[in-house]
Amino acid sequence: MSAPLPRTALLLLALCVMHAWVGAQTAPTDGVTAISKPLTSVPGNVDRGRAIVANRQVGLCLLCHSGPLPEERFQGNLAPSLAGAGTRWNESQLRLRIMDTRRINPESIMPAYYKTDGLTRVSQNLQGQPLLNAQQIEDVVAFLVTLK
Repeated sequence: MSAPLPRTALLLLALCVMHAWVGAQTAPTDGVTAISKPLTSVPGNVDRGRAIVANRQVGLCLLCHSGPLPEERFQGNLAPSLAGAGTRWNESQLRLRIMDTRRINPESIMPAYYKTDGLTRVSQNLQGQPLLNAQQIEDVVAFLVTLK
């Protein structure tokens, strides 16, 4: 049986959902659909990306998404499945979706994993810190693009 989610993960999820819902009322879209330039000079690592997606304390992806990770129980159903992500989107499109999906869909409840400005209701000790760093974003992109 899986261990329950830590209180901090549940709190983070609740804050992200509230932020997305409140912000969706006024969030502008800038027409950008992809970010082609990698965030780091080090290529993303598929294995590290898979580990981030599966980790409920780092990526938190499986709280909302399901995916081809059969060993992970209790996958989410609030968001599209990650299965086939590499078929639906290219590397540049995936990068933007992870960094700040609200640039594409202002009503998305997915948190911006790399954006730090313009956010509301962020805990004082987390202000100015992205949920994932640049290398972690590239690692997750590397993993998701393999999901054909």
